[in-house]
Amino acid sequence: MKYQIIVLTIAALVVASDCFAWGQVGHDTTCAIAEQHLSRRAKKKIKKIFKGKSLVYWANWLDNESHTPEHENWKPWHYKNIEADQTYDEVPPAKDGDIVTALKEQVGKLKSGTLSEDEEALALKMVIHFMGDLHQPFHLGRYADYGGNLVKLTVFDKERNLHALWDEEVVECAHRWTYTEWAEQIDRISKQERKAMEQGTFDDWARETYEICQGIYEDTPEGSEISYDYIAKYTPLVEQQLLKAGIRLARVLNEIF
Repeated sequence: MKYQIIVLTIAALVVASDCFAWGQVGHDTTCAIAEQHLSRRAKKKIKKIFKGKSLVYWANWLDNESHTPEHENWKPWHYKNIEADQTYDEVPPAKDGDIVTALKEQVGKLKSGTLSEDEEALALKMVIHFMGDLHQPFHLGRYADYGGNLVKLTVFDKERNLHALWDEEVVECAHRWTYTEWAEQIDRISKQERKAMEQGTFDDWARETYEICQGIYEDTPEGSEISYDYIAKYTPLVEQQLLKAGIRLARVLNEIF
């Protein structure tokens, strides 16, 4: 009985960790950047759907909601785990759903024009959150270790895991900024750079994140001791991924509306 309790506790912690990407600041930053690149029509439509509230207001809602008994089936939609010996393209859609499938489905629903007001709001909340998750490397992590959750590390003398490191410390320690400061400081690219960043599909972006994740795995083996040198090394990548998430979210929403 004691063994079963321990196993269940570990499983619960793994699932819970899988549902959080970039922490609150990261998701808020993604949405804040997206808001700056919305078309006039998209802004108007989103304002109506969210009854005046912003994308940032709802940026982290889905993480909390996915932990309720009513919506626990949403948990697998936050990520797509892949076996270490597989490529992205060798992995079929997960039986219980995955992040790429969820994005395609929710965007399709929004484009259909057949949703009720509540259904439309829910689909939009999912899209804005999953676009942030799609750019957190360990939401395209390995199946065997639950996207880095089982890779144990020491982070500033505290026991952590690789997934949690990339959810929280790499963002919080890279810059001690609010989400508005993040958005202001990293969203400074040219129109040409933005256009290039917007290109691609959900699969292209997921594949890109997957490849980034493989490099981080190689650089961060089990038992690594994480210090500010590691954070400094990956700060440019964190900035890049948050910016891409925001720019691409804006593109997706402009196309929908």
